[in-house]
Parts: sequence; C-alpha cells; structure tokens
Amino acid sequence: MKRVIYPGTFDPVTNGHIDVIERAMDLFDEVVVTVARNPVKNQMFSLDERLNMLRESLLKYDNVFVDSFDGLIVDHAKQQKAIGIIRGLRAVSDFEYEFQMALMNRKLDENLRTIFLMPNEKYTYLNSTIIRNLAVFHGDVADFVPPIVVKMLKEKNKVHEKNGVDKKQEIREDF
Repeated sequence: MKRVIYPGTFDPVTNGHIDVIERAMDLFDEVVVTVARNPVKNQMFSLDERLNMLRESLLKYDNVFVDSFDGLIVDHAKQQKAIGIIRGLRAVSDFEYEFQMALMNRKLDENLRTIFLMPNEKYTYLNSTIIRNLAVFHGDVADFVPPIVVKMLKEKNKVHEKNGVDKKQEIREDF
C-alpha cells in the first residue's frame, strides 16, 4: 500500500487544495492530509477549526485521512509510513520555494519523495490568503471553497465585527 502525506496550513482549505488531493488519490492508495501547527504564521482559524473544515470537506473519500503535526515534515512522514510528500504547484513562483524544501527534505531522508502536482488551471490563482481577504471584505467565496468554509468564514467575520476587530485595516494593502 502506497501512502503519501499532503501537508499545509489549510487556513482555510480551498477547492484548489481539494483538487490536488483528488489528483493524489488517483496515484496513491492513501492520502493523509496533515495540518501544520505553524506558530510563525498568524492564522485566521484555529488548528481544530482547520481540522474540522478538512474532515467535513473530505467526508466522501474513503482513502483520505486528516491529521496534524508539529515539527519536521520528514519526521511526520516516517511516523505515517508515507513514501512521499505531495506539494501543489500553482505557478512558477511556487517552484523555487518548493524545490528548496524538497531538496532539504531529501537531505534529511533520502528515501522520502516529493511529488509535485498541479491543480486544474482554474485554481492556479487561488490561495488561502486571497480567500481570507476576499471574505473579510464580504466577497463571495462560494466558487472557491467547500461549503463548510463559506459558513465558517461568515461566522468568523461576524465574531470579528461583534468584537470590533477591524481585519480590513490589517489587509487593506493587499487589495
């Protein structure tokens, strides 16, 4: 049985992520989608919220599992008995960073492979930051994310607005 992991912060999960997962399912017996606990990044959703969004978004897939990790991805891959790490490439700009990470991971574990998958071209411009920013400005994100994410983005915005948190001011320079 060939198992791979697909790590990321998934803050939030997008249809582009789902597309990469589906492509990996065509190639491998099991895909473990693993949410990174990244203390450096300022995330909109908690680890538990991200795990819940992924689990609900991936319910229909029998060979996809969701978990989380803290530390080096190569250590987590060994723990999961994975033969490789899936990485999505949207554009050439993603390649340089992903290439460096793949080489470092190979140095740490020469038996672990990095597999680059490209999503459908309709998702190449899509990333979680764009989705968060669009949602903060009450843009319609329904075409870009699973239904649970739409719901949770609306709830998160209501909480921020109720508490007087101006997320728009934090991201205004991005738009």
